[in-house]
Amino acid sequence: MTIALFQQDAYQNTCDAEVRAINDRGGIILNQTIFYPTGGGQPGDSGTLTFGNSQIKIATTVKDRESGEIVHVPEAGQSLPEVGQMVKAEIDWDTRYLHMRMHTALHLLCSVVPCGVTGGQIGKEKSRLDFDVGEKPLDKDQITEDLNRIIAEKQKVEFRWITDEELENQPELVRTMSVQPPKGAGKVRLVKIGENIDLQPCGGTHVNNIEEIGVIKVSKIENKGKRNRRVNIVFG
Repeated sequence: MTIALFQQDAYQNTCDAEVRAINDRGGIILNQTIFYPTGGGQPGDSGTLTFGNSQIKIATTVKDRESGEIVHVPEAGQSLPEVGQMVKAEIDWDTRYLHMRMHTALHLLCSVVPCGVTGGQIGKEKSRLDFDVGEKPLDKDQITEDLNRIIAEKQKVEFRWITDEELENQPELVRTMSVQPPKGAGKVRLVKIGENIDLQPCGGTHVNNIEEIGVIKVSKIENKGKRNRRVNIVFG
C-alpha cells in the first residue's frame, strides 16, 4: 500500500516517489504520497507530478473502493509517467492549508455542539457539520463566540494511534453517526486537541496549533429536518 506521508506530517508539501501502477482509468498509484485522498468530508488534494522534462496536473486524489489504494487522478489529455519512473509530487499547498484550518475548526465545533454528527463537508471557504440536536436550541452568535474563545487558547493538536479493538471498547470516541472511522488496518489514528477540548478518530489533515485556524464565524444554521441542524462556518 502507498505510504501516507500526510498522516506523519501534514505540512510536507513535496516528496519524491516511484510510480507503482497506473490503473485502467489512468489513475496513478505511487509508493508514497503527500496527496490526501477524498474522505471524511475533506476534498482530495490537487497538485502536480514532475518527471524528467514533463509535468502533469493532478485534478484530485481518491481512494480506490476495492483495493483502498491512494489514486492520483490526472487532468485529461496528459502524457502519463511510466511504471517504475521517479516523480516529484507537489500539492496545491494554499488549498491544503485552508482545508487543514477548516478541518481542525470542525473538531472544535464538535466540542461546542455536544450532539451526534450526521454529516459534514470541508471546503476552503466554508464548511459545515450536521447535528442530531433533538430539542436542543442552537444560537449562531453564541457558537461563534465559543469557537473563537477556544481558538484564543492556542492549544496544540496531537495525534496518537489505538488498535481497532481499543476503539471498539470506547464507542464514545466516535462522534460521526453516518460515517465510521476507517478500521481493518489494525490501528486507528486519534486526534487530540488540548487536554479536554476534543478527542476522536480522524484520518484527515490538521494544523499543529488551533491558533492557526484564525477567526471563525458561524454564517448560518439551517433546519434539515425535525432533529437535524446544519451549522455552517466561514473564516472571519
